[in-house]
Amino acid sequence: MRRLFTVLALLWLAPASAQSELPGLSPSEAHALHQAGEIVLIDIRQPEEWRQTGVAEGAIQVSMNHPDGGEGFVRDVLQAVDNDTDAPVVVICRTGNRTSQLVPALRQLGFSRVYHVPQGMVGNASGSGWIDTDLPVEDCTAC
Repeated sequence: MRRLFTVLALLWLAPASAQSELPGLSPSEAHALHQAGEIVLIDIRQPEEWRQTGVAEGAIQVSMNHPDGGEGFVRDVLQAVDNDTDAPVVVICRTGNRTSQLVPALRQLGFSRVYHVPQGMVGNASGSGWIDTDLPVEDCTAC
Protein backbone atom coordinates (compact mmCIF):
# COMPACT_ATOMS: atom_id res chain seq x y z
CA MET A 1 0.00 0.00 0.00
CA ARG A 2 2.77 2.44 0.94
CA ARG A 3 4.63 1.60 -2.29
CA LEU A 4 1.51 2.38 -4.30
CA PHE A 5 1.19 5.88 -2.87
CA THR A 6 4.92 6.52 -3.25
CA VAL A 7 4.85 5.53 -6.91
CA LEU A 8 1.73 7.55 -7.64
CA ALA A 9 3.27 10.56 -5.90
CA LEU A 10 6.21 10.30 -8.31
CA LEU A 11 3.99 11.00 -11.28
CA TRP A 12 3.55 14.58 -10.08
CA LEU A 13 7.33 14.98 -10.01
CA ALA A 14 8.08 13.64 -13.50
CA PRO A 15 9.44 16.35 -15.81
CA ALA A 16 7.24 17.33 -18.74
CA SER A 17 10.24 16.73 -21.04
CA ALA A 18 9.91 13.01 -20.30
CA GLN A 19 6.84 13.02 -22.53
CA SER A 20 8.86 12.74 -25.75
CA GLU A 21 10.84 9.76 -24.38
CA LEU A 22 7.79 7.65 -23.61
CA PRO A 23 6.29 5.04 -25.90
CA GLY A 24 3.40 6.79 -27.55
CA LEU A 25 0.82 6.22 -30.23
CA SER A 26 -0.77 8.84 -32.43
CA PRO A 27 -4.51 9.27 -32.01
CA SER A 28 -5.08 7.44 -35.30
CA GLU A 29 -2.82 4.53 -34.30
CA ALA A 30 -4.53 4.23 -30.91
CA HIS A 31 -7.96 4.29 -32.55
CA ALA A 32 -7.03 1.62 -35.10
CA LEU A 33 -5.53 -0.68 -32.45
CA HIS A 34 -8.53 -0.19 -30.18
CA GLN A 35 -10.93 -0.94 -33.02
CA ALA A 36 -8.96 -4.13 -33.74
CA GLY A 37 -9.25 -5.16 -30.08
CA GLU A 38 -5.49 -5.04 -29.59
CA ILE A 39 -5.38 -2.45 -26.78
CA VAL A 40 -7.42 -1.23 -23.84
CA LEU A 41 -7.93 2.52 -24.14
CA ILE A 42 -8.34 4.39 -20.84
CA ASP A 43 -9.29 8.06 -20.54
CA ILE A 44 -7.80 9.37 -17.28
CA ARG A 45 -9.33 12.86 -17.33
CA GLN A 46 -11.90 14.17 -14.88
CA PRO A 47 -15.69 13.94 -15.35
CA GLU A 48 -16.03 17.64 -16.18
CA GLU A 49 -13.50 17.17 -19.00
CA TRP A 50 -15.40 14.14 -20.30
CA ARG A 51 -18.60 16.23 -20.32
CA GLN A 52 -16.86 19.08 -22.20
CA THR A 53 -15.36 17.12 -25.09
CA GLY A 54 -16.85 13.65 -24.94
CA VAL A 55 -14.76 10.51 -24.59
CA ALA A 56 -12.77 8.69 -27.26
CA GLU A 57 -15.07 6.04 -28.68
CA GLY A 58 -14.89 2.88 -26.57
CA ALA A 59 -12.48 4.31 -24.00
CA ILE A 60 -12.88 3.24 -20.40
CA GLN A 61 -13.18 6.22 -18.08
CA VAL A 62 -10.93 5.99 -15.02
CA SER A 63 -10.16 9.43 -13.63
CA MET A 64 -6.60 9.92 -12.47
CA ASN A 65 -8.15 11.99 -9.65
CA HIS A 66 -10.12 8.97 -8.49
CA PRO A 67 -12.54 9.49 -5.59
CA ASP A 68 -10.76 6.62 -3.79
CA GLY A 69 -7.31 8.07 -4.47
CA GLY A 70 -4.40 6.23 -6.04
CA GLU A 71 -5.59 2.89 -4.73
CA GLY A 72 -8.97 3.31 -6.41
CA PHE A 73 -7.36 4.40 -9.66
CA VAL A 74 -5.07 1.37 -9.81
CA ARG A 75 -7.91 -0.93 -8.78
CA ASP A 76 -10.09 0.34 -11.65
CA VAL A 77 -7.26 0.13 -14.19
CA LEU A 78 -6.60 -3.46 -13.09
CA GLN A 79 -10.30 -4.21 -13.46
CA ALA A 80 -10.25 -2.75 -16.99
CA VAL A 81 -7.53 -5.24 -17.99
CA ASP A 82 -8.94 -8.21 -16.04
CA ASN A 83 -5.99 -7.99 -13.61
CA ASP A 84 -3.54 -8.68 -16.45
CA THR A 85 -0.64 -6.27 -15.99
CA ASP A 86 0.79 -7.53 -19.30
CA ALA A 87 -2.28 -6.38 -21.25
CA PRO A 88 -1.55 -3.53 -23.67
CA VAL A 89 -2.96 -0.33 -22.16
CA VAL A 90 -3.06 3.08 -23.80
CA VAL A 91 -3.91 6.07 -21.64
CA ILE A 92 -5.21 9.38 -22.94
CA CYS A 93 -5.80 12.74 -21.28
CA ARG A 94 -6.47 16.26 -22.54
CA THR A 95 -3.03 17.20 -23.97
CA GLY A 96 -0.70 14.32 -23.08
CA ASN A 97 0.82 15.97 -20.02
CA ARG A 98 -0.84 13.82 -17.35
CA THR A 99 -0.38 10.60 -19.30
CA SER A 100 3.33 11.36 -19.75
CA GLN A 101 3.56 11.41 -15.97
CA LEU A 102 1.33 8.41 -15.42
CA VAL A 103 3.01 5.92 -17.77
CA PRO A 104 6.24 5.64 -15.71
CA ALA A 105 4.24 5.26 -12.49
CA LEU A 106 2.13 2.44 -13.94
CA ARG A 107 5.27 0.72 -15.21
CA GLN A 108 6.77 0.88 -11.72
CA LEU A 109 3.60 -0.77 -10.45
CA GLY A 110 4.15 -3.70 -12.82
CA PHE A 111 2.21 -2.78 -15.96
CA SER A 112 4.55 -3.95 -18.70
CA ARG A 113 2.80 -2.65 -21.84
CA VAL A 114 1.48 0.81 -21.06
CA TYR A 115 1.60 3.60 -23.63
CA HIS A 116 0.04 7.01 -24.09
CA VAL A 117 -1.32 9.36 -26.73
CA PRO A 118 1.11 12.30 -26.49
CA GLN A 119 -1.31 14.66 -28.26
CA GLY A 120 -4.24 13.73 -26.02
CA MET A 121 -7.82 14.57 -26.88
CA VAL A 122 -7.32 18.21 -27.89
CA GLY A 123 -3.75 18.28 -29.21
CA ASN A 124 -0.63 20.19 -28.28
CA ALA A 125 2.56 21.50 -29.90
CA SER A 126 3.47 17.97 -31.03
CA GLY A 127 0.34 17.55 -33.13
CA SER A 128 -3.40 17.25 -33.46
CA GLY A 129 -5.32 15.39 -30.81
CA TRP A 130 -8.08 12.81 -31.04
CA ILE A 131 -10.79 15.41 -31.67
CA ASP A 132 -8.90 17.44 -34.31
CA THR A 133 -8.06 14.21 -36.09
CA ASP A 134 -11.82 13.67 -36.47
CA LEU A 135 -11.82 10.40 -34.60
CA PRO A 136 -15.12 9.30 -33.05
CA VAL A 137 -16.13 10.49 -29.60
CA GLU A 138 -19.03 9.46 -27.39
CA ASP A 139 -21.01 11.48 -24.91
CA CYS A 140 -19.97 10.78 -21.36
CA THR A 141 -22.48 8.41 -19.81
CA ALA A 142 -20.68 8.03 -16.46
CA CYS A 143 -20.45 11.72 -15.58
